Amino acid sequence: MEEEQHEIVIVGAGIAGLATAVALKVVGLPCLVLERSPELRAAGAALTLSSNAWRALEVLGVAHKLTPLYPAINRSTITDLSNGSVKVVPFSQNNSGDTGIRSVHRKGLLEALAEELQPGTIRFSSRIISIDQNSSSSSTTLHLDDGSVIKAKVVIGCDGVHSVVARWLGLSNPVHSGRSAIRGLAVLPEGHDIKDGVLQYVGDGKRAGLAPLNDKELYWYITHIADEREKDMTAEPALIMKEVTENLGKGLPPEFQTALLNVDGATISWAPLLFRVPWGILLGRINRGGVAVAGDAMHPMTPEIGQGGCVALEDAVVLGRCLGQAKRSGGQFAAGVESYARERRWRAAWVVAAAYLSGWVQQGGSEGVCRPVAKWFRRSIYYRYVHPWIVESIRGFDCGELPAAE
Repeated sequence: MEEEQHEIVIVGAGIAGLATAVALKVVGLPCLVLERSPELRAAGAALTLSSNAWRALEVLGVAHKLTPLYPAINRSTITDLSNGSVKVVPFSQNNSGDTGIRSVHRKGLLEALAEELQPGTIRFSSRIISIDQNSSSSSTTLHLDDGSVIKAKVVIGCDGVHSVVARWLGLSNPVHSGRSAIRGLAVLPEGHDIKDGVLQYVGDGKRAGLAPLNDKELYWYITHIADEREKDMTAEPALIMKEVTENLGKGLPPEFQTALLNVDGATISWAPLLFRVPWGILLGRINRGGVAVAGDAMHPMTPEIGQGGCVALEDAVVLGRCLGQAKRSGGQFAAGVESYARERRWRAAWVVAAAYLSGWVQQGGSEGVCRPVAKWFRRSIYYRYVHPWIVESIRGFDCGELPAAE
């Protein structure tokens, strides 16, 4: 089969992959996006995007399509299930033009990004089976399962937690956090009363939450200590809901029970929470020549501060800027990839570490002596001092602008 030649190939049409393709279009660099699924994947149902993500979406020219659909979230109300205490954490805005925090449909975000791309940019049902790099010709060869061969000057792996590109680079495998998450959407035809805030509930080994997407839909989640039984349930929505209603959902307040009674079964997922250890990002090879990783392929993280998708959008803008500048400097794309890696390595490692710490504390630490200490720290110090500092410092990040196409 004849080889195809492309300047830039992106592996994966998730948030990082599509956003990177849009960023490259803005700077005037065409690309091909290879997606192994037959259509856009929307696993996870919804996600919450903070100010740093909305700044990236504004740079990409996409924010205006989403903000009218999803109201801003102004606060988080956190209830300690063990003693009933309640803390209200306001979400401050960094400036008058700050879009704030909003929960969005994952599918809606993917479609908004995909609409910006030229027809044919995304090639579905395209799975990579091997990668070769020719240092003498500064090109990378991708072999696909249908026998086709694609050569590119730049390959960006945006292919998720179990990334083929990350494995080829030699990055360490993501590790299990010891926690798992069940997620879904609840659709209430008569509407709900959770208008401008997120409701969170924390207890021993469990954290749950409700986030409004609009007047009738709620994104809900339960994170918990991992259980061996979940291996037999992850692909069975009915079994997942049985476990939620009979076990994990017990003790949660009436508004959460109402959401569970109105679940859209097609949106339910149960998955282990994996992350790449921060030193693996700092010391590992996240790029080689014209090959690099972005999004979950580089920095899978636990969801406690809601930054997985946000940081992926930052990656896209930085990648677009670095490759756009490389184009202006005579097409030295490997140097552009290296510049991207330098800029993103520390930021990604810090957010992964902050997310893990946040989850460990909010779910009450681990079994044994750590648990009482973690509970005391959560009640007395974490929500008062540490959590606000972490989330505001992360949400206040500005990924910068993109150079205009020449």
